[in-house]
Order: sequence, then structure tokens, then C-alpha cells
Amino acid sequence: MRLPRFRRRSLPAIAGGGLAAVSLIVAAVLVATYGGQPGSPDPAASSAAAGSTAAGSTAASGVSSALGAASPAASPASAVGTPAPAETGASGAALSGATTTRLVVPDLIATAPGGVTAADLAKIRQLSGVRAVLAIDGAQIKVNGTRLTVLAAPAAALRPWTPPATAGSATVWSRFQAGQLITTAAAAAKARLAAGGRYAVAAAVRARIADGGTALLGVAGVDGVVSQAEGARLGLVSNVAVLVNAPAADMTALARTVRAALGASVRVVLLVPATAPTELPVVAAPTAGRPASYLQLFKESAARYCPGLSWTVLAAIGQIESGDGQNMGPSTAGALGPMQFLPTTWAAWGTDGFGDTGQPDIMNPFDAVPSAARLLCAGGATAGGQGLRQAIFGYNHADWYVDEVLTLAAEYAREFP
Repeated sequence: MRLPRFRRRSLPAIAGGGLAAVSLIVAAVLVATYGGQPGSPDPAASSAAAGSTAAGSTAASGVSSALGAASPAASPASAVGTPAPAETGASGAALSGATTTRLVVPDLIATAPGGVTAADLAKIRQLSGVRAVLAIDGAQIKVNGTRLTVLAAPAAALRPWTPPATAGSATVWSRFQAGQLITTAAAAAKARLAAGGRYAVAAAVRARIADGGTALLGVAGVDGVVSQAEGARLGLVSNVAVLVNAPAADMTALARTVRAALGASVRVVLLVPATAPTELPVVAAPTAGRPASYLQLFKESAARYCPGLSWTVLAAIGQIESGDGQNMGPSTAGALGPMQFLPTTWAAWGTDGFGDTGQPDIMNPFDAVPSAARLLCAGGATAGGQGLRQAIFGYNHADWYVDEVLTLAAEYAREFP
């Protein structure tokens, strides 16, 4: 079946914005899988789903058990250590708002006739610049009589590919794990859903499902997500497509190599702009008092210790390096703490922040985040544009890292104005 034309202009240039083409891909697969069986999706609905650009629409990604888990790679300066509880500063006040894993930015989505196989996934992983891949399950189903495009995934695989607000929500993932349907606000309104209600579902089978509320993902064309177990119960299509994370790669060249790896009939859609954004919001002045959350800490550290630096850059670095203090190292290079400083760099830039006294502590976020702000400031981050890119490159010498930070920073700017 010929897929409808995908409108590139509808793509958001943000983390988590990588599934705008999924409704097209899902609909095409379903035509061959379900045909005209009772309870199957209506192929004619795919064009309407593809054209949807409602703000707050939800996307998700899944990994078939046959393909194994997703493989997001850690940054060169960091490695996953033992998950830590919420970090405390010298005052003993806990910082809230940390997520449980590093986030991954989707750069490309691809589908092949018959779905993505384990061999396909292995080929893509070996391509130059590819850092993570994730296979997707999904289908277009009826919920409470309304057609919705829904994807299925295990939480551990899905969570890193979602934007910060959703990745950090314990409520969303608790309900998700319980087998409930998480939808966008727009989808919930369209299907007349209320959190906690149970509704009729027509998919490969007929069943009922509990509504788990809404989540922000900002992706057009995908209405909801369920756990992999719930997706299997509903008969969603396995391995519909694959997401690829390849920051700083030449996207045009990447698309060509993915097509070559999967065959001439593969469909590839690029999901990020050629240049990562550098126009990011700046907090003019710090608020009074000691930050109580990581979000406040990033905002106030930028304002106090590097006026003119966007707090979103600190937020992106903190998330990529340690999952906001959840993985404190040491990395393979010996980096430590929530901002993953090398001890030699810390000796030059370590700073007591927010009234702390004594020796600066590399493991203390109230010291580490202000120190990162000072380091970026000295590198020219407040100049914006190329100056900001050079400062981030100085923090971690990798082109992919610069693009990953800036793209994730744009997502923070969008979600937390």
C-alpha cells in the first residue's frame, strides 16, 4: 500500500517529537495484518491521524521481546552506576524532580514491509553514528467507540525516549505498569475518557481497558500508549517500526544508510532539523531561598552563576550525564557526581553553591550544578549560537553530545516555560 505523503513541516524539533510519522506506519501495517476483520482499524482513518497536530498528543515506543531491550548509550564522560535516591545538599534538603534514566532523542524512524526483524535491528545498530535503537509495537484501535493510534512498550524501554515531564512522572509510569491506557489530553477529550474509567476496546480482540489519565509528549498522530503486556493482550502489531538515535550524524546520509541496511522498500522519516536550536530561554534573576527541585536548581544556578546562560542547557546536561543525580558514577573515565565532572576538572572549577561552606563536593548537586554553570560561562556559553555550541563541546568533546544537549534543552524550554 502506498503511504500517504508525510508533511515534514509538522515535525517538532524536540526530544520526544520523534513519532509524528507513526500513525502512517501503523496504518499501513494494519491493512496487511487485519484486513477488514471485525474490530480491526479502519485504514481510511490513517490520513486523518497523520494530519493531526494537536498540542500535547502522546507518543510511545516499544520493544518486542524477540528483539530485546533498547540500547541507549551513555555519554563518553559517564557510565551507569547504582541508582541513587534523591540527592541532598549540605542543608539536608532533598531535591525532587529527578527522572529514573537518561533520556534519548529520536532522530529517525523507519519501517519495512513485514516489520522490523532482529537482524534489521542489528544492522542499524552497526551504522556509523547510531547510539540507540528502539523497535515499536502498535495499532489503530477503537476505545469507547473512538479510533485511536496506540503504541505498546515495556516501561524501561519507553521511558528514556519520552520528554522530561513525562519521563519524570511517577504517576504516569505507575498507571502504565498497571496496564492502564495513557493518552493525550486531545485524545481523551475526543474519546470522552476520564481517568479511572473502564472502556470498551476493539482491536484484534474485544476487551475493556482502564484509563490512566493523560501525559504530555507533544507528538502529532499518536493518541496513547499501553504496556507491552497490555498491547499483547489487545493484539497490537509487533515491531511496526524502529526509532534511531544518532545525534550529530548527517541525517540525509543516515537515511540513505538505513535504507541500504533495510532494503529499497523501507520507509524512512527524519525527525529533527539539520541544525540544533541555540535560541533558548534565559532566567533574568534568581528567586529567593534554596532550590527544592532539580528544575529550580538548574534555573537558579544559571541565573546566579552564569547570567545569560539558558537554564535549559544545564537541565539537559544534568539529564544526559546522570539522569539528574540517579547515576553518580564513576564513569569509565572516572567522572563523578550529578554533572559528571572529572576530578581534575573539578579541582579547577569546583564551587560551593547556594551558601554551602567548606570543600566543594563533587557529589553535591548544590555545588556541582553551579560549577557546571561557571565552566560553561567561561567557555563562552552566554554568547549564544556558535559560542554556546563551543562551550558545550568544551564540557564534553563530542559533536553528537552538543546536538543532544541542545535538542533536549529545546524540549525543556517547551515544557517548562
